[in-house]
Amino acid sequence: MDSRRSLRTLVTTLLGTAGLLVSGCTGGGSTGSAQPSGASSVSAPAVPAGLTSYYAQRLKWRDCGVEGFQCATMKAPLDYAKPDGGDIDLAVSRKAATGPGKRIGSLLVNPGGPGGSAVEYLQDYAGIGYPAQVRARYDMVAVDPRGVARSAPVVCLTGPQMDRFTQVDQTPDDAAEVTALNDAYRQFAQGCAKRSGKVLPHVSTVEAARDMDMLRALLGDERLNYVGASYGTFLGATYADLFPARVGRLVLDGAMDPSLDAVELNRDQTAGFETAFQAFAADCVKNADCPLGTVSAADAADRLGRLFAELDAHPIGTGDTRELTESLATTGVIAAMYDESAWPQLREAVAAAQDGDGSGLLALSDSYYERRPSGSYANLMFANAAVNCLDQPPAFTSTRAATRAVPDFEKASPVFGRSFAWAALNCADWSVRPTGTPHRVTAEGAAPIVVVGTTRDPATPYKWARSLAGQLSSGTLLTYEGDGHTAYGRGSDCVDTAINTYLLDGTPPARSKKCS
Repeated sequence: MDSRRSLRTLVTTLLGTAGLLVSGCTGGGSTGSAQPSGASSVSAPAVPAGLTSYYAQRLKWRDCGVEGFQCATMKAPLDYAKPDGGDIDLAVSRKAATGPGKRIGSLLVNPGGPGGSAVEYLQDYAGIGYPAQVRARYDMVAVDPRGVARSAPVVCLTGPQMDRFTQVDQTPDDAAEVTALNDAYRQFAQGCAKRSGKVLPHVSTVEAARDMDMLRALLGDERLNYVGASYGTFLGATYADLFPARVGRLVLDGAMDPSLDAVELNRDQTAGFETAFQAFAADCVKNADCPLGTVSAADAADRLGRLFAELDAHPIGTGDTRELTESLATTGVIAAMYDESAWPQLREAVAAAQDGDGSGLLALSDSYYERRPSGSYANLMFANAAVNCLDQPPAFTSTRAATRAVPDFEKASPVFGRSFAWAALNCADWSVRPTGTPHRVTAEGAAPIVVVGTTRDPATPYKWARSLAGQLSSGTLLTYEGDGHTAYGRGSDCVDTAINTYLLDGTPPARSKKCS
């Protein structure tokens, strides 16, 4: 599956803007005390077979070195089918409810990805930036999913190797460029198998959801309160389907549709980024400094296409050892589509590129890939591919299949379609067979679940939120008519009030409620 699938919900680290995502638990509250609880006894029926020792472990909390936060390590079976076959260590962090008011329980947060660090998100944003009334009554908690960040991270390439990978032409024009792209994906997959072969078969979303249930029990909560954004909605929906009786107050913001196959997901997301670009272009042409003209959105798209073509033929300098290639420039534009507050930055970066300075678009691309100033990379992209390639069969298994799909993808997006079609080839040579398949998620018997969709969301198109809310037996759709990826905490008082009310007293918004 395309590595761009639901890549980022946490735009905070990408572009300096906050994309807040929140989820929780339903009625009944928590069995914990007013302070964060340690391990609690879990009744036998609540413990899956063969996992008693894991559910009975005691988390040893310690100071994280970040004011107000504690950290612990949770052990989980590497392979749930063989729980005696070895452990995996998962990083957990929490911040105690601040009060006043009676503590509701723990609120687990996940920023998406797959590959986003939930612990980093908690400590950098959610634990200090969520609404005060929510933090007052919940212990804010996060666990880095298996394979991510501090939890047995998947590693695939060195920094220099990753630099070369990100520069490979993703819009091949001839047989040699097709071969080069295919080779790059194969080398990426081989690197993951070589460096992370032990964990690679065990980073699926189902396994991560089972880890969350174990954490729920160890925190002393009868039900899971959870806020998931972007890919985090797929993780939350998977949890609800596995453990419907343990669902508390769940918010799924920027929802994914588990019923779609990899081709459909990638093609829908291609259309989503086209919708976002059209919104950006319509805004850009109203500004005198728009580097893509002041005529129309269609003219702006044509001009951007010409810039991409020029960079394909002649990359430009960046003030770095790397030049700005077409692939890096495309990624830079994509990064700015996640949040409309990045549009002015994108206008400046495109204008500079037109004048021969690629540093602005390169900076946006680097933020998307989580490239550090040292030249090393966070494991976001490695974990992203590892989870995606395990969760579903690949979109395409050959360059011939990708070639045939290009016209459909270009129809979905004249701006990004060709690049997205070829990007969907990335799981073709994966070393581990997928364990998941597309399926509807119903979570029969679960308490009310709030699904949030943004009408011009690039990464998780609005139609996905409608579909997921319809699949869930207790799903309620909350619509944000606006731009950007996800909705909670992004400036809509209507959205924030509806979600805060649900998290605090369990009352979901009215069905088909719309906000702007």
